[in-house]
Amino acid sequence: MPARTGAQFLRGLNDGREIWVNGERVSDIVGHPAFTGAAHALAEVFDLQHQAADVCLMPDPETGEKVNVSHMIPRSRADLERRHKGLERIAEFSVGLMGRTPDYMNVTYAGFAGRHDEWSVNGNEAGADNLVKYQKFLARDDISLTHTIVHTTTDKAKGDAPTGYDDVQLHKVGETEHGIVVRGSRILATLAPFADELAVYPGHPMPDASDVHALSFCIPMDTPGLKFLCRDSAAANGNRFDKPLSSRFDEQDAFVIFDDVEVPRDRVFIDANLAVYNAVMLTGWWPNIMHQTMIRAQTKLEFAYGLAARMAEAINANQPQAQQMLGEIWCFAEFARAAIQSAEQGAFEYGNGVWFPDGKPLVALRAMLPTWFPRVNEIIRLLGSHNHFTAPNAAEFANPSLRPLIDKYLRGANGVSAEARARVFRLAWDFAGSALASRNEQYERFYLASGARNLANAHMFSDRTRANRLVDRFLTEDVPELRATPAQQQRRATA
Repeated sequence: MPARTGAQFLRGLNDGREIWVNGERVSDIVGHPAFTGAAHALAEVFDLQHQAADVCLMPDPETGEKVNVSHMIPRSRADLERRHKGLERIAEFSVGLMGRTPDYMNVTYAGFAGRHDEWSVNGNEAGADNLVKYQKFLARDDISLTHTIVHTTTDKAKGDAPTGYDDVQLHKVGETEHGIVVRGSRILATLAPFADELAVYPGHPMPDASDVHALSFCIPMDTPGLKFLCRDSAAANGNRFDKPLSSRFDEQDAFVIFDDVEVPRDRVFIDANLAVYNAVMLTGWWPNIMHQTMIRAQTKLEFAYGLAARMAEAINANQPQAQQMLGEIWCFAEFARAAIQSAEQGAFEYGNGVWFPDGKPLVALRAMLPTWFPRVNEIIRLLGSHNHFTAPNAAEFANPSLRPLIDKYLRGANGVSAEARARVFRLAWDFAGSALASRNEQYERFYLASGARNLANAHMFSDRTRANRLVDRFLTEDVPELRATPAQQQRRATA
């Protein structure tokens, strides 16, 4: 099957999976008020790959069928630049608000398959072979895949990974004729209502864990025993004038329970093999996946800059303070663009003929985003001030007695109509002040670990060769003033 359409994607969602939201088990994902907007938005993403086929699709290397470019296993710098165009086009659709469009996991598993040599160590050749076959299935059936890779937090004093055996965390409990049986929990399956399958793989090493926690596999969302508890919905059941973003871009997040779930043998990539689990994520995964996620972040920053500038223009906010804040957002977006370009230009072969970007600029960018995105929201709130709350909705514009008054009293500056002004400020509030905005800010603060952890890691794993050389010049040079004079030497000799 080549790249799917939106209609094909939607038909696959109502498969009997156990999805819960607000205490209700949802039988109709596509039609449920909490999910319908995002379901149809993701259908548009699947259609988009056909509408923009020149940048979003490529021929499968073996079959020749058209598949999404995010499935590419990069073999050169040119491949990364080609992939960039497709990833950017997908990010533009949700202006970077949806962090788990299917291209995220497509890039992840393309990287895994490309570096299958890392997965085949310590007797795990069969698991690595399963992974390579699964990646081909993922690409050729155009699967919407999500993941759950974070261990459940019950006691922070225990750390972020299991120590020994922990029955709360996902673990293997047995084997059957056809596979293995797993039990426990994981977080946080973003996109759970809208995925076809669920992936489990290492989020970070767990050196002190029992082998039974060392698992990696992929299974369909309707697998018996698999349960998803969604957070409160941030979706707005309104028209796109009133809620232009939260009416369609709430990708959801879910807590996952594995209630004695059977995983078929050919879907198991790591089977209680701690050595493999702790090794496979240490080289190419980080820069590879950050290629996708930083392109998304740059897109979101550029959207925020454009939106903030439109707000200022709508009310003629041209004071120096407003211009400074707009320049601040522009700097964030430009730094993001430059970091991604630097990472692509510095790309190199990581092994097995696979090319990934230089990780250093992306690590630096990732560490700053948890500070930048909350600041962006603050600037949009400050620039908008009370104007965020004086933006009539569609029903009020449609009211024949209210419309003339709105047009007169709520117009913008320099010929900006009341409707155009309302569109700008409703969009801005949905981006920075709505329930979806709050969720997205929290997401950016802790996405791929917190800003504090990323800053610490940036320092601990940095290459300080040049920095040390620059400092050592001053610390090791000969300073005559430190040498004793002949008279001082004589006094010391006779003391």
